[in-house]
Parts: sequence; structure tokens; C-alpha cells
Amino acid sequence: MTLIKTFLLIIASILFIGCGGAANSAPTTQNSLDKKVYEKAIQTTKEEILNAINKARSVARDCHDGLGVVPAAPALTWNDELYASAYEHSYDLATSNTFSHYGSGTASDVTGSNSGEQSYFIDRIEANGYTDYKIIGENIAGGHTTIEAAVDAWIASPAHCTNLMNSDFKEVGVAIAVDESSDYGIYWTQSFGAKK
Repeated sequence: MTLIKTFLLIIASILFIGCGGAANSAPTTQNSLDKKVYEKAIQTTKEEILNAINKARSVARDCHDGLGVVPAAPALTWNDELYASAYEHSYDLATSNTFSHYGSGTASDVTGSNSGEQSYFIDRIEANGYTDYKIIGENIAGGHTTIEAAVDAWIASPAHCTNLMNSDFKEVGVAIAVDESSDYGIYWTQSFGAKK
């Protein structure tokens, strides 16, 4: 691994510690959701996801991360490998009823299960074929019933907003998983990247 790649991964790891929503955008717990809400969430299309993300990126904003106002960022394009990584993690979060950038270490943590260790977003992204990248990242959210609500939560969280507005990211994949018996019911994972 090159020194630059190692540095970027360390910076990425620091940026991606925080998770989920914010005080003014609290997620809904599964106890208050009905089946129609779950069905609607899992029917969210790739186009709806990209539109919501790129709309948020199209406006200059202060993420309250100490960097001040950052300019609007270019639109992201969809990447199926990043989607596969995002789906793996959302499924793991929902199935194992956990909420972390680390995999659960259970059978639903596919990358972790295959390696014999808990996975981390870097491991999942690489295991799903997204390699030869210059930068990668991940946001997660739980309990938000629409992509717009998840994006609002990411904007309200400084570390997640920093990811969302990072103009170095060029591609994204976002996946939703549902488990009605879990704490949040609905889980969103957003995997970012840019190839060399």
C-alpha cells in the first residue's frame, strides 16, 4: 500500500467514526412503523437516491466540521460495486440488530465471516470489487423512512456531511435493508469512492 493511500485511509477512518442521525432529525424506531412504510422504503429507486444525494451536493454548505462553508460538489454517479458493499452492510446491520461502521462479526457480516474477523467499510468495499481507488468512505443511518430523511440526517451530522460534500468522491452506491424486529427497522448505507 502506498504512503498516500495509507494516509487517505487513516483520514477516511477518522472522518467516518460518527453514525446515524442528529438531534433535529431523530430516526424513527421500528415500533412506530407499519408495513407500508417498510415497503415504500425498500422500493426507493437508484434514481431517487442519486437525485436526493446530488441535490444536497449541489448547494454550498457549512458542515460544522471546522472547515467552514464548502462549495457545491459535482454530482455523483452510481457504482454497482459500491452498491454491493452498501447492501452487504445494511443487510448485516438489519439482520444482526447492530449499528456501527464495523460489521457484526456474525454470519450476516459476509466479508467479516469470510475473513474470520469483523469487517470494516474498507474491507467490504474492496471485497465487493471496488479496488484501485484513491479515496473511499461510508455513511450509515438507521430508522429514516425515506432517502430524503436519511440525507437530512447525514447533513445534520458534521462527519457525515463532510463525506456527502466531499468533491473528491465521484461514485456512490446506497442500499436499504429492513428488519421489522430490529431497533431501527430500516438501515441505510452509503458507500463512496473515486478511482485512480
